Amino acid sequence: MGKIREKLNKFISRIAGGNLEKSESREFRAGKARDMENLGNQKAPQNGAYGDFDLVTDRPGLTGNSKAEAGNLDNQKPAFAGNGQSLLATESQVLTSKESIADIGILSSSLLNGGPDGNRTRETRMSKPDSSPDQAHQSSLSQNESTEANEPVASVLEIRCPYCESKNFVKRGLRKNKFQAVQLYLCKNPECGRTFTASDVKGKKFPLNVIVAGITLYNLGWTLDQCCQFLEQKYKIKPDVDTLMNWYEQYKPLCRFERMRPYALKMYNPKDMVEEVTMAHRQLYRFRYHRAKMRLMLEEFGNRNLWRMKDYLDNVSSETPHQYFEQGERMSEVRSKLDKSEMVVKTKFNFANRLAGFVLGAVTENKLRHDALQKFMLANDSVTVATEVPVYIRREDIEHMENVLKFKVCENGLLELKGQKKPVELPRLLTGHVDVVQIRNHCVHLLDYKPHAAKEKPIEQLTWYALALSRLTGMRLFEFKCGWFDEKDYFEFYPLHVVKKITSQRKRKVHYKEGITAEIPKENILKVVPRNY
Repeated sequence: MGKIREKLNKFISRIAGGNLEKSESREFRAGKARDMENLGNQKAPQNGAYGDFDLVTDRPGLTGNSKAEAGNLDNQKPAFAGNGQSLLATESQVLTSKESIADIGILSSSLLNGGPDGNRTRETRMSKPDSSPDQAHQSSLSQNESTEANEPVASVLEIRCPYCESKNFVKRGLRKNKFQAVQLYLCKNPECGRTFTASDVKGKKFPLNVIVAGITLYNLGWTLDQCCQFLEQKYKIKPDVDTLMNWYEQYKPLCRFERMRPYALKMYNPKDMVEEVTMAHRQLYRFRYHRAKMRLMLEEFGNRNLWRMKDYLDNVSSETPHQYFEQGERMSEVRSKLDKSEMVVKTKFNFANRLAGFVLGAVTENKLRHDALQKFMLANDSVTVATEVPVYIRREDIEHMENVLKFKVCENGLLELKGQKKPVELPRLLTGHVDVVQIRNHCVHLLDYKPHAAKEKPIEQLTWYALALSRLTGMRLFEFKCGWFDEKDYFEFYPLHVVKKITSQRKRKVHYKEGITAEIPKENILKVVPRNY
């Protein structure tokens, strides 16, 4: 009788569990199934474990106050990560060696391993991040940098009247709801005269920065419950699980990392998925590297030759020669123009524009746009693998490219630099930081966000980035593609076409899949092919 009673109790409990499961909404069950995969035993983050700045609106804080003097360049031997040699490094110039993105997933700048206060200086040993054990991340909210959820939401996107498409409007007070104050606008078109709000906040109960933070946290591997707990701690707003899942489903066509998320969680837990390192290179740069995405991209057959890029990114935090960036000239300050013949710049509209248009609606200050966009793209798209990647190139490398590879880089070994009235001798070092590194279409794409992309022509700057990465990784320049973009336009070109010229005088044309045909110029003029609307 005891065995029969035991089986009967199990059967009753199974039925009860099934009834409870049926009472849950379909969206909740779908989200719960995603969350339970590989995270069944994971505990929710405790209070203060998410860092001290807003995902999209707060300024990243300084995580350390010490900075060692750079070594003398004359006493250092050059080395490259691409050939397996050890790079020189100044230990205390990296302020944080391993900052996993446990706080809000991407990008808490004040998280330091070992210590509950999160504000003390930590000079790290230059060892590979994977070699150190995982430790709990603790930090406190910064009172002077935390954002208030009820501040008016202002969009940096272009605002138009949704009824007549007019740009002639004035502000007309605020409309307050439960969680935010939305700016109202009055159309000054005599035939319209209606009141409207910006399209990125219309119909939204929750602020856009809360929505962006929730989606980002979930794509970084945290569960729905953990995401809601963090939003409550950071913004004093706690959406329910169904609401968060609705946001995720709504923006799933835009945030394509959702296809890779289940596989990424099998490789890394959320706090180790993205590596973050703060580097003091005359100013603070935050190198961020999505380890899981990089590994998944290399599993594609067409990307099999890009493994050298992974090797370089894996060693940035431990083998970057930081003294080079203190002594070398900046690539962005080079004013010498490269020959524009034999090259074409293609205009298009792609996911980078769509992502920029969405996330920048949650940014209230223009100077925070770069950081917010880099964070969102790294966590939510399917191709961005790193941001703010440090690169450098030596004088000997440039001479090798000109003499051996027959690249046309400098004119008589002279360069025009910002602030110099006359061309100067080629510097011993040129350094820079690549805004965004992507892997797609079997190429490495080097991108730079420019607020007014249509008016900018950063061809020389991006070409120097490609030359430096080609030399550091050992990859061919043919495998790189460069581009710059904003919310409206995207421009791209091949850096190989800028420095490698064909001597043949035969006219050549390039045919694009959109049906556009462009003739490759033989003269030093910039050829921009407009996109096919």
